[in-house]
Amino acid sequence: MRDVVEIGMGREARRTYNLHDVDIVPSRRTRSAKHVSTTWQIDAYSFEMPLMTHPSDAVVSPESAAEFSRLGGLSVLNGEGLWARHEDPAAEIAKLRELAADWDPTDLSKPNKAVRYLQQLHQAPLRHDLLENVVATMRESGHTVAVRVSPQHAEELAPVLIKAGVEMLVVQGTIISAEHVIGEPGEDGTTPEPLNLKDFIYQLDIPVIAGGVVDYRTALHLMRTGAAGVIVGFGHVPGVSTTGEVLGMNVAMATAIADAAAARRDYLDETGGRYVHVIADGDIAASGDITRAIACGADAVSLGLLLAQSDEAPGKGTFWQSTAAHPSVPRGDVQPVFDSTVPMEEVLLGPTAEPFGTRNLLGGLRRAMGKSGYTDVKGFQKVDLAVRPD
Repeated sequence: MRDVVEIGMGREARRTYNLHDVDIVPSRRTRSAKHVSTTWQIDAYSFEMPLMTHPSDAVVSPESAAEFSRLGGLSVLNGEGLWARHEDPAAEIAKLRELAADWDPTDLSKPNKAVRYLQQLHQAPLRHDLLENVVATMRESGHTVAVRVSPQHAEELAPVLIKAGVEMLVVQGTIISAEHVIGEPGEDGTTPEPLNLKDFIYQLDIPVIAGGVVDYRTALHLMRTGAAGVIVGFGHVPGVSTTGEVLGMNVAMATAIADAAAARRDYLDETGGRYVHVIADGDIAASGDITRAIACGADAVSLGLLLAQSDEAPGKGTFWQSTAAHPSVPRGDVQPVFDSTVPMEEVLLGPTAEPFGTRNLLGGLRRAMGKSGYTDVKGFQKVDLAVRPD
């Protein structure tokens, strides 16, 4: 039963829940964390961790992608970011870090030079040659190559990426639909033709992950396009992402994940067995959030903020998302979030002395699965949950 409340005369709203509003309730036999499997397989590709990277230039470069893949996850490079626009993106990122460190977010009288510089960097044209070169570099690592494109540039960049050797395409925006209208209305009042994701995906020979979505209906529509996976959320990071402040749009991730999981179940019945993966992207600040997301129904989790603390991350502790680069309506900050960095292996696999769940992320998931008695990720989606009292 949907929990609907009246917020005023004639206006109702659904009560939704964030990941921190729910807790896992172990109620079965326990087992050692050594006896659980965290393997994630999507389409023909198998990974040792149910984790992928949020496509932020702050955390994903060809080098960090290779390391994340070596450790067992799926790396996703931003195909419209700095690596596809500039000859020396590392130098530009170093300057971004300096500007971000000098800005005081409590003093709004001073301009945010880091965001302004990021906007300027993204005004440079997309260069197909740079994109081809970066994909070639990623292929040399021997791991699965995945690249993110926006709905606006999907038709332009997909042929370039496929020719370069991309094995998985991620079509991701803040919020997308099965038909995304591209471009400006014509002078005669005509509406531009939408990008029909079903037709687009059908023409490709590689699996496509699409998102983000926040509700059951849109998730079901995206599943019907033929996508191998659907991203839930838009990578929200409190204090860094500002989509809620700018657009009034936010995501209660526990509810959004559960709704998408319900769409996955109904689509499975509708098609007689086609399974579409649900990937949670947002409000992941510790390993406990990863376990909650999977317990709510996610097959995998997208990591952004937590990877910013790794030595291999280009941002070296500074984090931002591509939405911060929008030329007129930026929806995020360029912000130093970690004072020091550690090897990515410690962030993902440990061991660590950090007791708050921001490192050894897979260890936290494995132990939660073991404490609840489940041997694999799919089984862990059935664990009992409790809602915290108001």
